[in-house]
Amino acid sequence: MELVDQLPALVGVVVGSLGSYVAQSLTERRTWKRQREERWDEKRFETYGNYANALKAQLRLAQRIGAALGFADVADPLPPADGLVLLADAESHRATQWESVLLVGDAATIAAARRWHETIWTIELLIREGPVDAVKWTRVHRLASEARDAFYEHARRDLGIFGAPPPPGEWPRQWQAELSD
Repeated sequence: MELVDQLPALVGVVVGSLGSYVAQSLTERRTWKRQREERWDEKRFETYGNYANALKAQLRLAQRIGAALGFADVADPLPPADGLVLLADAESHRATQWESVLLVGDAATIAAARRWHETIWTIELLIREGPVDAVKWTRVHRLASEARDAFYEHARRDLGIFGAPPPPGEWPRQWQAELSD
């Protein structure tokens, strides 16, 4: 057989090999991109969760100190002399977690996280400045609750979690409002 007679079969083998190589390369590239996106989704989920937990711990300490100052919203008061040291440590931990949020978060989630921690700072300032009236205390807790809800809404959107966000928190709690009527 002449080379010319074998040329169509040879071209078919080369084209088939090239097509197989291109298809395999595209499949591997898509798989790699999907796995990379999944890793980053997991990292963002972990980062957002850690940051939320750090803020909640900070808020909880501030509320306990507030209870020692006379606010009845929290049952386990923490004397300011003990609590302010713990609060400073909690702020340091939050600040460390913040850097991770800045690295992996989208702009809307970062803005919502910033708003949330600024409302927590406001609560801290109130307890550091001394006597706080109950109206300001309640108002800033409502703002913190709204900021928290906004953070979760943006974080869920960034993570691709669809559906309605959790119901918003209410301050004072419903049962407290019912008792005061």
